[in-house]
Amino acid sequence: MDPLAAWAVLVQCCASVFHRRSFAIFGDLVTGWVLAPGRRTITGIIAVADPTGRRAHDAYHRFVRDGAWAMASLWRVLATHAVARFAPAGVVSVDCDDTLFHKSGRRVDGAGVFRDAVRSSGRRVVYALGLNLVVITLRVTPPWGGCPLGVPVNVRLHRKKDPTTTVEHAAEMIRELAAWLPERRFHLCCDGAYASLAGAALPRCHVTSRMRRDAAVYEPAPPPTGRRGRPRTKGDRLPTPPQIAAQARRRDWTRTTIDVRGRHVERLVHVRDVLWYRVNKHDVVRLVIVRDPDGVQPDDFFVTTDLAATGGDVASRYTGRWSIEVTFRDTKQDLGGQDPQCWKRKGPERAAALSLWLHGLIWCWYLDTHPTGGTWPTRPWYHHKTTPSFLDALAALRRLQWSHRITALSSPSTENTKITDTMLDALAYAA
Repeated sequence: MDPLAAWAVLVQCCASVFHRRSFAIFGDLVTGWVLAPGRRTITGIIAVADPTGRRAHDAYHRFVRDGAWAMASLWRVLATHAVARFAPAGVVSVDCDDTLFHKSGRRVDGAGVFRDAVRSSGRRVVYALGLNLVVITLRVTPPWGGCPLGVPVNVRLHRKKDPTTTVEHAAEMIRELAAWLPERRFHLCCDGAYASLAGAALPRCHVTSRMRRDAAVYEPAPPPTGRRGRPRTKGDRLPTPPQIAAQARRRDWTRTTIDVRGRHVERLVHVRDVLWYRVNKHDVVRLVIVRDPDGVQPDDFFVTTDLAATGGDVASRYTGRWSIEVTFRDTKQDLGGQDPQCWKRKGPERAAALSLWLHGLIWCWYLDTHPTGGTWPTRPWYHHKTTPSFLDALAALRRLQWSHRITALSSPSTENTKITDTMLDALAYAA
């Protein structure tokens, strides 16, 4: 299929979510968001999407702020398409984390002061005003190899003083995904803040996360003795994970190869099944300790509910979680996810979620239309670059759409072609 037509088909798949007039506004909004060369404010998007003023500019603001449509329906369309296309069989690998979309202003609905993980460090915590979004991404292995990609498939807003915690939001989204895809099994990777999901009884889902270094772990509960009284629910207390690593003998470690985002490294792993009673009182989990054989990096401690996984599998699976961090960066820097100046009612939450939804849709389009990775401009500082980034995918779509607009208004002379090619190259990367 023609790449431009393929993009139109992807957008058309969302028609059932909207009324006819609303879908026309949605189509213009998505097009303007992709093509806007500066900040992605609503007015900046309108200037590109509707330069002749076919409809009142207030219609676009009302669509985002008060439109009669549901963001959850858009996520369902994208999630079912992405899973069917990029994970048609086997276990569906998903990642979870939260991120802060910075906002300014005294009265931004849904915003609050939260810890800014990007600017914080181990010794200094930085807080900022913004929207705290809990995000689930589908991990996709691109056909050209290299680092995995994170395609957003669900988002929830965590408000200040919200009775629902970020962990509970993540659990609700996984249950929602399981309802959308009732025949599929999932494997969720998350950082240590979401480790308690290992005891959340998520449907058809295993969880892999970091384990606290001071975690209280126990031997599995011994079998009932037949004596009077309540049987024991846990065995003897074990040392903390760092103490287990220190007490492990040389023969307890296994050398294995770990896939670190497309790069293979040698590591030592120690596996032990334990009962993490505070998180899951009934089921044993697998503790995996990963050690650098050269002693340069400190030991890592992971936990998984998948008791069939090897130590190398767990470590490789967790390192792929970094794709969700790349998704956050790309959405903020290349798609202007923090730019829309929406203040009231559903506006701020919808605008932020739409930026992540558009990020996923662009990757879906690019993976379908550029299976070999496509091309990108040669830069002397990127002479070792072998795989495309999200900005390259966005630039390919922008160049295609701008070319369709400009060539329809210009004569097909050789001189004009040289000028338009130079202009299209500049516009494509003016994100």
